Amino acid sequence: MTGSADADDVAAGIAARLADVRARVRLAEAASGRTGAAVRVLVATKTRDEAVARAVCDAGARLVGENRVQELVAKGPVFRKAGVEAHLIGPLQRNKARDAVAWADCIESVDSAPLAERISRLALEAGRTVGVMIQVNVSGEETKSGVAPGDALALAATAAELPAIEIRGFMTVGLNSRDEAAVRAGYARLREIRDAALVRSASGRGPDLSGAWELSMGMSGDLEWAIAEGATIVRVGTAILGPRG
Repeated sequence: MTGSADADDVAAGIAARLADVRARVRLAEAASGRTGAAVRVLVATKTRDEAVARAVCDAGARLVGENRVQELVAKGPVFRKAGVEAHLIGPLQRNKARDAVAWADCIESVDSAPLAERISRLALEAGRTVGVMIQVNVSGEETKSGVAPGDALALAATAAELPAIEIRGFMTVGLNSRDEAAVRAGYARLREIRDAALVRSASGRGPDLSGAWELSMGMSGDLEWAIAEGATIVRVGTAILGPRG
């Protein structure tokens, strides 16, 4: 079997599993009365090599995410050549922000004003506008990154005043639990924060946050719960790419 045939087989398997996940998404939308909501599937390609990244693009993915900047840099050319939207979904250290700005279409993990300011300065230098999301720690777990829920609106307002960045919405990593009510409560909290930002913006009581409508939340194991609470992006890795080695 040739290398090309192997690559075709890998892409076909990924495409089949991506179709299965998209079917789960459509069923979850229907179950929650959100038919036609067009929730997007972000394929989390963290820890996977460039060959898998190419297979993901060949399989028809239009949105991908990386946890680590160095992986985004390595696979960024693959994604850009394929015309795929690439998000940084893991924590970002300020000293790695330049590379993130160079390769990410959206940085979902903004959790402080200094980080937002650095992204803004670097984006200005690069002559491009970078999408950002405010990461919120809705679970209160110490192992989770993100700003506290009570500080999320203030951070969004501060970031919205900065040039060369576009506030697209809010992101969270859900509670590590199989308790549906507890997990969904955290996702509902993020939705409430987003809704408050949109209402405040519409009333003219602050900077323009009218574009901050995205909710990136939910993964392979709980995407149905996240969609029921309003997710617009679900981040899926293992259900599409299989267990990490």
